[in-house]
Amino acid sequence: MTDDMWTAEFWDERYSSSERIWSGAPNPHLVDVVGGLVPGSAVDIGCGEGADVLWLAHRGWRATGVDLSQVALDRGAARAAQEGVEATWLQADLLAETLPEQYDLVSAHFVHVPTQLFAPLYTRLGAAVAPGGSLLVVGHHPHDVETEVRHHHGDDILFTPDRVVGLLDPQHWDVRRADAPTRTQRVEDADVTVTDTVVHAVRR
Repeated sequence: MTDDMWTAEFWDERYSSSERIWSGAPNPHLVDVVGGLVPGSAVDIGCGEGADVLWLAHRGWRATGVDLSQVALDRGAARAAQEGVEATWLQADLLAETLPEQYDLVSAHFVHVPTQLFAPLYTRLGAAVAPGGSLLVVGHHPHDVETEVRHHHGDDILFTPDRVVGLLDPQHWDVRRADAPTRTQRVEDADVTVTDTVVHAVRR
């Protein structure tokens, strides 16, 4: 991966290259973990075209989507208008900026950064969780670097549950889940088994 991958220009160009990049469906681990939580304020980090934000908003969450790409955010806002739900869309670089408030849910799905930026980013995201709120982190597990799906990522940006849990002070966090489940992903008309990192922690 190239250094410019973590810039707004890179992602604006990528989203502009296609009418839609992602499936438009919410991430399954979000549905699984958050489906049983009482709605409150939520922020989705790296929200892309906003599928997770919209899923949250439809279920009563005061949802905010954050992304580097204004192109992606505009797509999310347009879809929210079509579906008649309210959400907030914030263009920000969380490698350099902090979130403007604390939330009852901070969700980050497949937000991968170089090793030296991992701890600063995820520490910042943890600090944005309000007392009693949840941090949900989902990522590609290093096992997947051996598959055709992730081989181009490089194992330096994939991470295990332990890397996330290691940033959470047990005096302040109750780790409810930290595992690496597998799932089937369709890739070029073939089913491929992939492994996800999933961490759900509640701030005391």
